[in-house]
Amino acid sequence: MDLSSLGIKNSPTNLSGSSSQESSNQSSPTSVPKKGAYTTLFFVGFFVILLLNVFTTVKAGTVKVVTRMGKVNRTLSPGLGFKIPLVEKTVTLNTKKITYETSNEEAQNTSLANYKDYPVNTTTSDGQGVEVTYTIRFRIDADKATWIVENIGSEKDAVEKVVKTESRGWVRTIVRDFKAGDLYSGNIREVQQEVFEILRPKFADNGIELDELILREPRFDEQYEAIMEAKQKAAEQVEVEKKIAEQELYRKEQKITAAEGQAQEQQLQKETLSPQMLTKMWIEALASGQVVLPQTVIIGSGSDLKDFILNLPTL
Repeated sequence: MDLSSLGIKNSPTNLSGSSSQESSNQSSPTSVPKKGAYTTLFFVGFFVILLLNVFTTVKAGTVKVVTRMGKVNRTLSPGLGFKIPLVEKTVTLNTKKITYETSNEEAQNTSLANYKDYPVNTTTSDGQGVEVTYTIRFRIDADKATWIVENIGSEKDAVEKVVKTESRGWVRTIVRDFKAGDLYSGNIREVQQEVFEILRPKFADNGIELDELILREPRFDEQYEAIMEAKQKAAEQVEVEKKIAEQELYRKEQKITAAEGQAQEQQLQKETLSPQMLTKMWIEALASGQVVLPQTVIIGSGSDLKDFILNLPTL
């Protein structure tokens, strides 16, 4: 039958479209497995990530506080710990000794302190300006780690809100109770002890153990330090002269004591030696040769002395 007589045309375009559709149908079965493979890899990778996040390592000298949906749940000690992925997070706190130090910029360049800060500027009770630097060594109480995270925050927050705030405030306050001369001459230890006794319970109330507080030598205005140095040298010179005077007095007292002893000895001899004893001692001295008599003795006077001179050996 002639298709053209029925009004049907043989269109090459339709044939091409049919061929393209068959080709698409043949390729579709191979595209489905590729999408499935990507999906499988995604879920496998996600599962591996979740599995890895189940485990957490706690290093020595630290603790980890676990929070669940933002609420503090428990504390993990050093070693291998477990947590629920996506639901639980951890906050690490250092339980080793930590150092907070105030110093000038030059000293900070060589300092090994964990936290560095600028010096405390204040005034003494007599109105003299002074710069105070100090070092604090402390540690976080592991038993109060959950309380710290819940009420203060991280380790950095604890240093900022407790160590820095309390120490700087009390150092500034206590120094104002002392005179500049007392601080310059070495009373800084008294200030140090007083500040330490105040800070220790305040730190403990916030889960921090205060180990040591060291106040270094205060710095005053250069002109004031020059005046104080001159006074100190003058005081030292007075002490030197005082020591010399004491030595001279001691020597004088020694001489007086020696003279008094000699006089007492002579008086004692005078009281105990009789004329008979003295005669005996004189004869013994002559016999032993301790006393030598002169060869001649003059027993008279006159112009011609030869008649009055006795020759002892001939007597």
